[in-house]
Amino acid sequence: MLITGTPLFSFFLVFICIGLILAAGLHDVIARTVPNSLVLMLSVAAIAAATIDGHLAASLLVAGIVFAVTAFCWRRGWMGGGDVKLLGAAVLAMPPNSVLTFVAAVAIAGGLLAVFYLAGRRLVHAPASLRPNSLLRRSMRVERWRISRGGPLPYACAIAAGFVIAIM
Repeated sequence: MLITGTPLFSFFLVFICIGLILAAGLHDVIARTVPNSLVLMLSVAAIAAATIDGHLAASLLVAGIVFAVTAFCWRRGWMGGGDVKLLGAAVLAMPPNSVLTFVAAVAIAGGLLAVFYLAGRRLVHAPASLRPNSLLRRSMRVERWRISRGGPLPYACAIAAGFVIAIM
């Protein structure tokens, strides 16, 4: 039985949103993509949470503004399309008065991620030519290759970190 309209159910939805956004960050590390299915599930859970908490209209408005601004950044080539969708869906899941905290936390986490990757270029060497058997080892090998060649950042990780900081 679902207990709708109670803090317990809202709390449960927040944990679902956290799990989905962390899954998106992990997928971004492995494949440098954010699956539409994860963004859709996050959006549905976020809309349910916003409806229960009574700020659906304000959340939709703020999410639309964030999506429009980040879509402009995507058109200019400054960020990836998956990150745009993930940011828009993540904003739906939080109260509108927490969005500035979220954006600031994402910016700080993204800056730390960029510093980590820039430092990694000097510390991480290209992987050996042998192909490992496990998914984890293959993912680590690919990530070493991306870092050594200055590949794109898995920015969904910064979005996930900012989300967890802002929502807690």
